[in-house]
Amino acid sequence: MAEVLSTPPLLSGELAFFFDLDGTLAEIKPHPDQVSIPPDVRNLLQKLSGMNDGALALVSGRSMAELDKLATPFQFPLAGVHGAERRDINGNSHVVALPVELVESLQLRLGQALAKMPGTELEPKGMAFALHYRQAPEYEQQVLQLAQSMAQQHEELALQPGKCVVELKPKGINKGAAVAAFLKEAPFAGRTPVFVGDDLTDEAGFHTVNALNGVSIKVGQGETQAKWRLSSVQEVHAWLEELVQHLEQEKKHFTERREGYESLSRSI
Repeated sequence: MAEVLSTPPLLSGELAFFFDLDGTLAEIKPHPDQVSIPPDVRNLLQKLSGMNDGALALVSGRSMAELDKLATPFQFPLAGVHGAERRDINGNSHVVALPVELVESLQLRLGQALAKMPGTELEPKGMAFALHYRQAPEYEQQVLQLAQSMAQQHEELALQPGKCVVELKPKGINKGAAVAAFLKEAPFAGRTPVFVGDDLTDEAGFHTVNALNGVSIKVGQGETQAKWRLSSVQEVHAWLEELVQHLEQEKKHFTERREGYESLSRSI
């Protein structure tokens, strides 16, 4: 898709929202533990969720436990670890797991290999592993080769490249599949999907949303399948605030028109 993409419009209608977290709702930091969603942005998400009958989910490479912590005090439907774990609107969890023996073997082998690359970091996620090299970019090729080697040795694994990270996850798991699963369930079903993300991991989500004539929004620069673009996390926050205000005004006008019509009907 061409690099020049327009800022997304202020939306109306029956909508279902899906947001990536790091690089979308929150600024990327040197270490994942330093990331936070500003309180006013969390409040906007809660308002947007309420306006759409709860059809708002966080879809991230992070675990659901991390997502809940970052969204506190609110609880949203979640897809963690790119969809390997998912929590629906009713609080039911859907988890795709790897064999325990494979997880233990991978943790040992990956840990030993990364220990020889100072500044890299292994992040175990239970059913997936993230190999970070943000603090040691000189090891990018070695880390990618290590992950690729593991994926080639185990057919149940797939690679997921990201920004200064590559992940090993169960095959068939991606954000597009997670979005599709949500869209089969209430309150998401039958609504126009809106997906906002910044990374290579979000392209599968854009693909799913585009196929449904939804709204796909890329944050930052880079080639993308998305139809719209916001330049930064700050622009995401500003767009969110404008969107909530827009939807509040629409609701107010609708209420006023309905009350006016009812008053006219009574007088007649």
